[in-house]
Amino acid sequence: MKFKILLITLWFCSVVMAQNKPNIIWLMAEDMSTDLECYGMPNVKTPNLNKMASEGVLFQNAFVTNSICSPSRSAMMVGAHQRKTNTHHHRSNRDIPLDKEFVPFTKLLRDHGYTTILGNHGVMKKGRKIDVNFKHEPLGEWNGIDKFGLFDKYDHFEKEDQPFFAQIQLVVTHRGDWWNQVREASSHPVDTETLSMPPYMADHPAIRLDWAKYLDQIEYMDNEVGMIFKELEDKGMADNTMVIFIGDNGRCNIRGKGYLQDPGLRIPLIIYYPNELKGGQRLNKVVAATDITATILDAAGIEVPEFLTGQPIFSEDFDREYVYGARDLWDEILEDSQGVTSADWAYIKNDKPDIPYDAHQGYLEFYRPAVHIMREMYKNGKLNEYQKPFFEPTKPVEELYDLQKDPYQLINLAQDPAYKKVLKKLRKKTKSFDKKMKSKSEEYHPKAVPGNEMVQWVKDMYPEVYKEMQAGVEVGYKKYSMLYKKRKKD
Repeated sequence: MKFKILLITLWFCSVVMAQNKPNIIWLMAEDMSTDLECYGMPNVKTPNLNKMASEGVLFQNAFVTNSICSPSRSAMMVGAHQRKTNTHHHRSNRDIPLDKEFVPFTKLLRDHGYTTILGNHGVMKKGRKIDVNFKHEPLGEWNGIDKFGLFDKYDHFEKEDQPFFAQIQLVVTHRGDWWNQVREASSHPVDTETLSMPPYMADHPAIRLDWAKYLDQIEYMDNEVGMIFKELEDKGMADNTMVIFIGDNGRCNIRGKGYLQDPGLRIPLIIYYPNELKGGQRLNKVVAATDITATILDAAGIEVPEFLTGQPIFSEDFDREYVYGARDLWDEILEDSQGVTSADWAYIKNDKPDIPYDAHQGYLEFYRPAVHIMREMYKNGKLNEYQKPFFEPTKPVEELYDLQKDPYQLINLAQDPAYKKVLKKLRKKTKSFDKKMKSKSEEYHPKAVPGNEMVQWVKDMYPEVYKEMQAGVEVGYKKYSMLYKKRKKD
């Protein structure tokens, strides 16, 4: 009898503890920088994210640790820098289990009573993207040996799932063949004539249109955020749910995704946590994407493991001055760049300066209209001093930018004697991180991609289509990728 009472008491306590734990939703918008109205971006309307920021906390200095999706997502899924876990090469090592030192944070959440959910029934493509560089399955158990499941279920959060963690990908902002369709369906497409663009972008009609389409996707995505909040309210779960909104890496354009400049690393970060966080705060503290992982575990009442390189953001002990960023393999381009970013300074070390920023990467030939336009303008001497560096035949060995005076990173101070002391300090800091984040393993199983070979095939087989690409038209990567694969099979 006493044993039964003890069991009932333990069960009751576990139920009460579970009910007190917050639900957590992680909204991850793809390929976008801080291009939201609440961050001061003109020409775009994001009322739902504006509301989330006004009732939550907006972070001004949040950065990913890699500006490409899969290494960045790998770091967030584990909570440790991608170089430390040997997950730093894009879409590589998918057949290699994580070292036994590491586990995905969803495993830790499940061990502490959370239901883990991937995607949402109402967003584009259901938001189920995972894209991490270690052996895994979307659903199922995890032991890291012969079971590699990351989540419990797809698409729906219900009261009986509480406490739950839901990771929802907002894919619409990722470059895709739907951009034209979204713009055409918009009742108020962004006006190309009133756009404000960064000074390193050339002012050209095709580039303006491409920028406008990007902002159209952001407005579509903002509507999806509003829909998810409404679902929470309709199900009576809004008051006990932490919602985190971020980008997985910077915007897919000049200097953005794939590069260590600010538009590639700086991401939006808004955290909404009713009754726990004072709304309307705008914080300048420097945050790494891996800190978000640590913050989720902390909010769930889970002790943060020692292997994490992230820290709980709201802890009194939170202490971060720099975010260490690195760029390695992306499709057929194997880079080796590292750097550190603070609230005031950005430093980049390029160990392969002979690889230009404009490396004619196959995938980007389809998805960067501005590159084609500005490449031709560069050849004809029509780019200004701020626009030319991206198209030079080599890149500098070192870059140093004063983010307070030069937020667009237009002036590289690495060769300026007046900044020798700052350069030396950040160079030393970067080397220290290089050692600290060094992986135990050097296994390297890259995924083969068609690369520029496919671009050359389009040029040979569809010369008129290639001319359209050069004129800044997105001709449809998916369409020609399928044709190319079919040709290879035939």
